[in-house]
Amino acid sequence: MAWILLIIGGCFEIGFTTCLRYVDGFRNLPWTAGFLVSVTLSMGLLEVASRTIPMGTAYAVWGGIGALGTVLVGIAWFGEPATLPRLLLILGVVLCIAGLKLTSGH
Repeated sequence: MAWILLIIGGCFEIGFTTCLRYVDGFRNLPWTAGFLVSVTLSMGLLEVASRTIPMGTAYAVWGGIGALGTVLVGIAWFGEPATLPRLLLILGVVLCIAGLKLTSGH
């Protein structure tokens, strides 16, 4: 269950980084509210997951999911480049996250 919560928390990290694009100095209230809700849920789920999963592993996986997802959102919705080196590096992040999961002992 902790791994599921960690993955959901990582998805909310994608949400708060995406919201940051639109908060406009925290003057855009709907996007600011989305940011605050997402960051609260993301950090809260990381904290709950880290009660079972070692903190270093949990944080690395959570951050990796957030980074990976944020890059993919940038490519899919904001026209960021999808060059071969970037895609290979994304694959590397995915492999590292999977490796941490497989070697965590949980």
